[in-house]
Amino acid sequence: MQFLTHVRHLLAGRASERGASAVEYGLLVAGIAGMIVAIVFLFGGFMNELMGDSCGTITTWVTKNAEC
Repeated sequence: MQFLTHVRHLLAGRASERGASAVEYGLLVAGIAGMIVAIVFLFGGFMNELMGDSCGTITTWVTKNAEC
């Protein structure tokens, strides 16, 4: 909670620097987007394999237990 109070005081003193704040927010958004891309890149193959295995299991179960 003290951290948020400290950040609020820092931002209140910089009210005249709106352009700098916009740049900082842009950097935060870019950093978060970069982290999302990295996570998708690192875990994408694993998730693809997991989903493929799930689909294969469901298909096998449906095929074996199908009744007409």
